[in-house]
Amino acid sequence: MDNTVIGTGNAQEYLSEVQTRTILTDALNHWDLSGKRVLVIIPDSTRTAPIPMMFRLLFELLHDQVKALDYMIALGTHPAMSKEAINKLIGVNEAERTEKYSHVKVFNHLWDNPETFTTIGTITAQETEAVSNGLLSLEVPVRVNKLIYNYDQIVICGPVFPHEVVGFSGGNKYFFPGISGAEVINFTHWLGALNSSYKTIGVKETAIRSAINQAASYIDLPKLAMCMVVREAGMNGLFIGEPQAAWEKAADLSAQVHIFYVDKPFKQVLSVIPSMYDDLWTGAKGMYKLEPVIADGGEVILFAPHISELSYTHGPIIEELGFHVRDYFAKQWDQFKDYPWGVIAHSTHVRGLGSYENGIEKPRITVTLASSISKERTARVCLNYRDPVSIDPQDWAKREDEGILLVPHAGEILYRLKDA
Repeated sequence: MDNTVIGTGNAQEYLSEVQTRTILTDALNHWDLSGKRVLVIIPDSTRTAPIPMMFRLLFELLHDQVKALDYMIALGTHPAMSKEAINKLIGVNEAERTEKYSHVKVFNHLWDNPETFTTIGTITAQETEAVSNGLLSLEVPVRVNKLIYNYDQIVICGPVFPHEVVGFSGGNKYFFPGISGAEVINFTHWLGALNSSYKTIGVKETAIRSAINQAASYIDLPKLAMCMVVREAGMNGLFIGEPQAAWEKAADLSAQVHIFYVDKPFKQVLSVIPSMYDDLWTGAKGMYKLEPVIADGGEVILFAPHISELSYTHGPIIEELGFHVRDYFAKQWDQFKDYPWGVIAHSTHVRGLGSYENGIEKPRITVTLASSISKERTARVCLNYRDPVSIDPQDWAKREDEGILLVPHAGEILYRLKDA
């Protein structure tokens, strides 16, 4: 295996487009894709990434050399993107899409269609027991979108951030859960929940990452990853190579760029959820990334007036389950084991650490939702409610000396205590 990684990064500086093009050119000279059918796997619009620039540069560098240059959106279980949304994602208008880029196909990962998948292997019960340190023991079929086998070369092109389930996103995570069947999703997400987001997020080497890497090893196709480290203002790093090797470099830089350390915990945090998260399923990142710096008994307010749905995909199940601490489910497992484990895991991530003893649930902190979801629906799913009209984020600025923190663009920067 060629473990060469081409690229560079700096936590204090942004790469220019000229530098990005040079890195891409060097990588494509090293890994010659001439004559190949290439499929690029990209994120949807819930991740900050310069996908329009990468789309344009890859087209300029590859379209005359390869037999095909197509894209697949790694939705996991997110809703499919419309044609208009896809055009915005890749930075083209409809005229360009039908003329200049007419030969470039962009596929949604149709995760809700059983015909999408092919089984490529199995993680055995013995292996799941080993990777989970005995927490779980089950056989997990490894299914992936069979469309990838129409191609000679797979290229992952996506950002790396601290992540609540796997530690850091990116790399082989674009296969699992990005374009995978439900079995690996449910196994890895519930394992992450058992370990807790609190202890997993921002940790490079995790059991969940090991399981994802094992699943990805069953994909018997040439694979490259273009792992980006980005902030709103620009791209701090780009690393290209075999997915695990490139991801490791990007995760190290992400730890410098995306983790912000504070001296002491806060009693109250106003987490302002950006518009790129259009339901609580994605917007809850404003909870995960801030939970570590909220004091015991404190409160996080997810300020999201634009959000009107718990989840466009899993809403009915969440309405039925509500949001609860891990042990609420783990200690009543026979009652909940037949629900999708990935949704149960999401429930625990939103609720955070806590206990469940003698039928009494005691979350460590209060999670308050200030959104367009009604007070009644918010209460039914066991979250605290606050009318978003009652909140002016500007009033929350510069109140850190009162134990109050305002996070204006929550969801991608992980906050941690220095001495934790």
